[in-house]
Amino acid sequence: MATTEITAQNFESLITKPGIAVLDWWAAWCGPCRAFAPTFEAASQKHTDILWGKVDTEAQQELAAAFAIRSIPTLMIFRDGVLLFAQPGMLPASALDELVEGARALDMDEVRKKLDEEEKKEAEAELKAAANQPAGDFGDDDDEATFVRQ
Repeated sequence: MATTEITAQNFESLITKPGIAVLDWWAAWCGPCRAFAPTFEAASQKHTDILWGKVDTEAQQELAAAFAIRSIPTLMIFRDGVLLFAQPGMLPASALDELVEGARALDMDEVRKKLDEEEKKEAEAELKAAANQPAGDFGDDDDEATFVRQ
């Protein structure tokens, strides 16, 4: 399967589909991106049941900002809309194959369960932190007005 251009317009519809999506965040001016492109393309030909997407960070600056892309190439792997892997830098073909096989082997019900548990813990920590703030202190800078009980 050939690679698919990923844009802000098609990102959600493509990434949230059931299955695996591997994204290469790149730019035409980036030497390492150009060097990694043949490896990525070869992997797309080898693993034809996977969506292989390329995100041009120059053309899709808002999308790149939303994912805090600071270095390219950056590789991301999603499965069933869940981000499983994100790492800047080039990978050899063997490492890319290992990542794909690892994503295939995951029990996504277990992954979602762990994500739900982490979100619950984060929400509980935020509530606890808010409960421990003095009355009227909303954690804003001192420049902001604060409410005081009378």
